[in-house]
Amino acid sequence: MQLSSDARDAIRSELSSFAKDLNLSDDQKDRLHTAVEGAREKFEEYRSSHPGVTREEVVSKLKDARGPLRQRLEGFLTADQLSKWDAEVAKAKSFLGVSSS
Repeated sequence: MQLSSDARDAIRSELSSFAKDLNLSDDQKDRLHTAVEGAREKFEEYRSSHPGVTREEVVSKLKDARGPLRQRLEGFLTADQLSKWDAEVAKAKSFLGVSSS
């Protein structure tokens, strides 16, 4: 499951806008980048070791990663920032057609 360059650019743009909305401190930006990058690396390792992965398997793996990432964010985002994060995640799931369970 590969994203087109247009889709990747759209996601990057959306993430950049979202990061501005969160009004993160420099420390929070660093910690968020580290948390998201760590999750991305784990996911890429999974994809590399499972070359025939299906969309359903990708969705399942992403669901599994959501909890640990959210817990990590709770350690450095404010309640307001977490609320905005959760709203944005819900919007992304809706856009991608992913159920919330």
